[in-house]
Amino acid sequence: MTTLNPSLGRPGTLADLIPGTGALAVVRDAGLVIGGAALTGVAAQVSITVPSITPVPFTLQTFAVLLVGASLGSVRGLLSMALYVVVGLAGVPWFAEGSSGYPAATFGYLLGFVAAAALVGRLSERGDDRRYVSAVGEMVIGSAVIYAFGVTVLMANLNLSLATGLSEGMVPFLIGDGLKVLAAAGLLPLAWKLVNRDKKA
Repeated sequence: MTTLNPSLGRPGTLADLIPGTGALAVVRDAGLVIGGAALTGVAAQVSITVPSITPVPFTLQTFAVLLVGASLGSVRGLLSMALYVVVGLAGVPWFAEGSSGYPAATFGYLLGFVAAAALVGRLSERGDDRRYVSAVGEMVIGSAVIYAFGVTVLMANLNLSLATGLSEGMVPFLIGDGLKVLAAAGLLPLAWKLVNRDKKA
């Protein structure tokens, strides 16, 4: 795992601040990967379904995915979300509303979680999570990736037109996801400020 961003001369992500080398680093990274997957599973249970609007439930998953990717970095973030998806497909009931197995309506979003976590993690590794404006930018990009996967697979699985796919798979979530982006983007620079302040103390 990359633990230092050479261009910045400091840890690439918040997770890199946790000390560890050799076997201890492996244990640390495994714990972070599992913890990120578990956090996403917990966030998925904060769920509301409105079938008359969309077959996709409203959850806090995307908030967790963005935070996990940004905090863990590209490789650990990808592995964490891949673990979440694979274990859920295998039968652990930690998808939205305590479900598991193959979810036709939301499988694309799950794939998007993996890609978004990797991308957001990479942007954080170059320092985009240290300033609010750039953090918002990386979260918006991550959300767009989730939508791209989610809407595409939703359309394919439910035989929807592009217009219907967008109206059911993206539009209902824009306001809520916008708030999640702003919240997640605010937490990251704050965390870095607290870390830097503690170092100076």
